[in-house]
Amino acid sequence: MKTIAEDPELSVAFGNEAPSLAGNRAKLPQVGNELKASDIAIVRGLSDSFALRLANHNDKVHARYQPQGKNARAVFEAVEQARIEALGANAMQGMKTNLAAMLDDRYRKKDVARYTDRKDAPLDEAVALMVREALTGERPPEGARTMVDLWRPWIEDKAHDQLAHLMDNIHDQAAFARMSRDIIAALDMAEELGEDPDQSDENDESNEPEEDSGERQETPDSEEQESSQQSMEEMQDAEGESEAAEMDAQQMDVEDQAEDQDGEEEQDGEEPWKPQLPFSSLSNEDFYKVFTNQFDEVISAEDLCDAEELTRLRNYLDKQLSNLQGVVARLANRLQRRLMAQQNRSWDFDLEEGVLDAARLTRVVIDPMHPLSFKEEQDTEFRDTAVSLLLDNSGSMRGRPITVAATCADILARTLERCGVKVEILGFTTRAWKGGQAREKWLASNKPSNPGRLNDLRHIIYKSADSPWRRARRNLGLMMREGLLKENIDGEALIWAHNRLLARREQRRILMVISDGAPVDDSTLSVNSGNYLEKHLRQVIHDIEQRSPVELIAIGIGHDVTRYYKRAVTIVDAEELGGAMTEKLAELFSEKAAPKVVAKPAPRKRASA
Repeated sequence: MKTIAEDPELSVAFGNEAPSLAGNRAKLPQVGNELKASDIAIVRGLSDSFALRLANHNDKVHARYQPQGKNARAVFEAVEQARIEALGANAMQGMKTNLAAMLDDRYRKKDVARYTDRKDAPLDEAVALMVREALTGERPPEGARTMVDLWRPWIEDKAHDQLAHLMDNIHDQAAFARMSRDIIAALDMAEELGEDPDQSDENDESNEPEEDSGERQETPDSEEQESSQQSMEEMQDAEGESEAAEMDAQQMDVEDQAEDQDGEEEQDGEEPWKPQLPFSSLSNEDFYKVFTNQFDEVISAEDLCDAEELTRLRNYLDKQLSNLQGVVARLANRLQRRLMAQQNRSWDFDLEEGVLDAARLTRVVIDPMHPLSFKEEQDTEFRDTAVSLLLDNSGSMRGRPITVAATCADILARTLERCGVKVEILGFTTRAWKGGQAREKWLASNKPSNPGRLNDLRHIIYKSADSPWRRARRNLGLMMREGLLKENIDGEALIWAHNRLLARREQRRILMVISDGAPVDDSTLSVNSGNYLEKHLRQVIHDIEQRSPVELIAIGIGHDVTRYYKRAVTIVDAEELGGAMTEKLAELFSEKAAPKVVAKPAPRKRASA
């Protein structure tokens, strides 16, 4: 692996964890003498795939051409991985055999042969296998041929010309990325591509100011131009300072007026001042529309399936993560110790009254004239707290990520409940793929333009804050149910979870979002701008972070959420989720962390004459 990757610092570990590549650290399945030759070929295929990616992939080029939309990004990533593996397969026959064994094992485990309808089969996987076929001449693995055949006529009809010329640019990642974008556009996903990076570069170059002509042409007017330019800059600076001073003065006047009004209201016996809460002054219509919310639902997990099925799904969840539970439980116990330490009681000593301090009686024995010493017990301030875990239940979370998220949420709920912290576990997805009854209603209304959100929301309550963990334990198994995970509209889910927290009486309220990507709903994005849902999410996050007493944090699984949230962390592997959750909560509960408070501003002190 180190030789193929051309990286002598590559770290390779073998174990029972899921195979992964993060930076120059690779995790592979355990290898032993008891393994069959076919199993060893699979491990070799994984190692070859990781090493080829390190040697033939440039993250900066990939990020430059990466589309904005979620589905387009999935196709783009899958096609790039096919290019990387095709380079090795074409160069070495043994590597081709190993990679084929790895792919065959992957698709057999995914059981993609069960798909009988094109709507259920993943498009990105089918495109990647057809790209591999075009680059290497290798047919798709036997376990995936049915899936590819479902998509093949449509893909070949749309993107035959683009697939035919891929081999010309297999060694040039940038040129290949441009052709990948052409394939995505041909597959009716052009609106998810975003801006053309090459076109934006040309515009930037055309808009660049010319170099200082004084270096090329020495004219008598050059000094006058420089002096006039300096004077203009000085005037602009002066204007900027005066505008800033005026704005400060206006701000002071507004605050003074608010203080006077607050004083008058309190004197008149009217309602006291209240902080301006998120969404209180913004109409949803100002920046985001919903075609209809008639078919949206907020539903408890136990209402989505019967008790017997919930029990079966919960048992399946426990079996899937029997190894991970121990690791997360240890992290949760560490968090519990930190929280309980903050709730420990303290004593004030050497007081004149209170409880007699027996430890200091020796002073009286040594000196009978020494006064007795007393002590008094005090409680350390630990504010009432409610924590809400909002889990992304989109289709891209299917498999290991949603299983790990469910288990971590389960163990964390138990831990915080033991510490007297209320915990709520929520999930968000949609009721249908690519629009449901809302889209049908839109079609029946002759497709009015700019309809806004065009799918049926499904917000799930796995555990309410007042419900004990023992009663809600089975509900988390619902995430293992086939067909539950669909698309994700994060902005409205965030408003829903935030407003539930806002109604709580606890002094401190924390909202933790766990997601693996940007908001995506094909039905909505097909009739609105490509960044419609993402723009709404950014506005909602900004509103909560700036104007709400709720403390918002986010954890991204394989997706950089720091570009959305101010307080966030991104993890590469789903197994890191437990540690990230406990660490982030520990930071929030730490006494050193400054709590976020939205309160009435203190009155400004005026200098007396």
